[in-house]
Amino acid sequence: MKYFLHMEWIYNAWPWYVGGPLVALIMLTLIYLGKSFGFSSNFRTMCAMAGAGKSCSFFDFDWWAQRWNLLFLLGSVIGGYVAAHYLSDNQIPAISAETIAKLKTMDFESAGQAYVPVEIYGDMSVMNVFLLVIGGLLIGFGTRYAGGCTSGHAISGLSDLQLPSLIAVVGFFIGGLLMVHGLFPLLF
Repeated sequence: MKYFLHMEWIYNAWPWYVGGPLVALIMLTLIYLGKSFGFSSNFRTMCAMAGAGKSCSFFDFDWWAQRWNLLFLLGSVIGGYVAAHYLSDNQIPAISAETIAKLKTMDFESAGQAYVPVEIYGDMSVMNVFLLVIGGLLIGFGTRYAGGCTSGHAISGLSDLQLPSLIAVVGFFIGGLLMVHGLFPLLF
């Protein structure tokens, strides 16, 4: 009882056997309600709300039916803010000493000391802004090309046993591996 009174449980990472069933319960509920989950669909909904359907048929749909997903997005943003600012002791992820050593050989001196590499995000040089903008455009294009985002395919699509989602998730992993082991060392 003392454990729950001090709320120490909320400061630590929850084990897979708690988080996994919670995600499964949410997905089963969404499947039962005939809904699909994904954050990138919110961009389409917001464009439709703003009237983009008048000039583009892609945005001409009943956005009101997707308001639940907008609330989920808003709740995720608010929840993330609350968790990061009020329910977290340490924002620095625990990474292995070997990973820290390898990152330091690539001139990432902040490895193991900061949440994000300050060498990229701390200095808003022209090159870093360019990389962030190009990366954002590529992610946006890839999301549209793949028919959804990583959360939509990996969580919702795989829960619905959709073959296109399985193919997309395999592609996401291959793309991530190519980026980290191929392109990332060339850029930094």
